[in-house]
Amino acid sequence: MRAMILAAGFGKRLLPITKKIPKPLLKVGESTLIQNNIRLLIESGFSEIIINVSYLGKMIKKHIDELFPNQNIVFSFEEKPLGTGGGILNALHLLGDKSFLLMNADIYHKIDLNYLPQEVEAAHLIGVPNPEHNLDGDFNLAKDIVQINQGSNDLTWSGISVMNPSIFKENNFEDNYFDLWNTVLPSYINSGLVTGQISSDLWLDVGTPERLKLANTVYNEQINL
Repeated sequence: MRAMILAAGFGKRLLPITKKIPKPLLKVGESTLIQNNIRLLIESGFSEIIINVSYLGKMIKKHIDELFPNQNIVFSFEEKPLGTGGGILNALHLLGDKSFLLMNADIYHKIDLNYLPQEVEAAHLIGVPNPEHNLDGDFNLAKDIVQINQGSNDLTWSGISVMNPSIFKENNFEDNYFDLWNTVLPSYINSGLVTGQISSDLWLDVGTPERLKLANTVYNEQINL
């Protein structure tokens, strides 16, 4: 199975930190976010990795080329960020026809990737307990089927999933820029075609300066155990 890391965003919520450093290159401990995620993918048996880049993309590519010179890592360049959905659509020629693992670059986690389905009809999401910054959650699971309540939900999408590329090929998108969660997935969720599972492993979204600080605090606590 191939894997794709989404690493093209501006990181606006992390300004001014991300004015000169792209979000995937921010450090938790001694390693960058994207470095940690690539290591985890390699340790889990993923040998083909696609990374989309745009904002300060050359810095990201240089960093990865230096750290992983012998790995099969391919970059999908975007002239400007195309959003989580548009970025995948732009990289379909690299992803092939089989289901692939999708991961956000801006998460610090230790989620076990060895128990994911290899093929999905539409998508399969990993949910985590709702963090303080998303108390209403994103979705629920009825057995293993993803459902969304109008009010609160029990789980937050971890930013890790398995996607079938067919959900991008069978739709016509009005623009090259679009969001995966709001534009692509709703119709498949409503049709009961999106499955999911729960992880209680360490997971932190590193989307703001406060959460970057929290991730480093957690990291330091772990190494001092």
